[in-house]
Amino acid sequence: MPVHDVHVAVIYYSSTGTVAELAQRIADAAEHAGADVRLRRTAELAPQAAIDANPAWAANAAATADIMEATHEDLLWADAVIFGTPTRFGNVTSQLKQYLDTLGGLWQQGRLSDKVYSGFTASATPHGGQESTLLALYQSIHHFGGILVTPGYTDPAKFRDGNPYGTSHVGGPDTPLDEDARTAARIQAERVVKFTKAIKHGLSPAS
Repeated sequence: MPVHDVHVAVIYYSSTGTVAELAQRIADAAEHAGADVRLRRTAELAPQAAIDANPAWAANAAATADIMEATHEDLLWADAVIFGTPTRFGNVTSQLKQYLDTLGGLWQQGRLSDKVYSGFTASATPHGGQESTLLALYQSIHHFGGILVTPGYTDPAKFRDGNPYGTSHVGGPDTPLDEDARTAARIQAERVVKFTKAIKHGLSPAS
C-alpha cells in the first residue's frame, strides 16, 4: 500500500448529487494513491422550500447530511485541494463561491499559497459551461499563489472524455456517471497526489 504522507481536501458543492458522486470518486482515488483525505461539502445557501420542491435535490441533501461542512481549517490542513462545483451559467455555484469569498484573511496572510489545487464539475447539457466553470474557478487559484495541477491530455483516456481542465460529467440525477467520468476522476486524483508528493518530497526519476 502507498505511504499516506500528503493531505488532500476534496471540497465541493452539489445540489442533485452528480458532483457529490464525483467528489466521492476523487476522494477514494486520492486515498488509494496515498493521501490522507478529507471530503467536505460547502454550506447550502438555497431556501429549504426550494430544496424540498426538487426530489433529487432533497434526496442528495439527506444522503450527504453526514458529510462535514468545509471550514478554513480544512484548507490549512491540506497540502492539496480539489474543488468541485456544478456549472451555473458557465461559472461556479454561489455556494462554493461563498466559501472562497470567506478566505480573504488566509489569502492576505499568504496561507493559501504553495498548495496544489485542481477542480471538477458537471453540467446538464454538452457544452454547458464546463470548461469556463473550471477556468473561472482557477482564477481564484492564481490569486492564492496556488500550484495548479490539471489532468491535461496525459493519459489516453483523456482523449475520450475530452476535458483537459478537470474531471467533468454531462447529465443530471437520472444520468449516472459513465466510465469516462469515473476514469477521469481517478486520473485527476492520482495526478494531484503524485505532484503533491513531488512538491513535498521531490520527484523521483521513475515518477
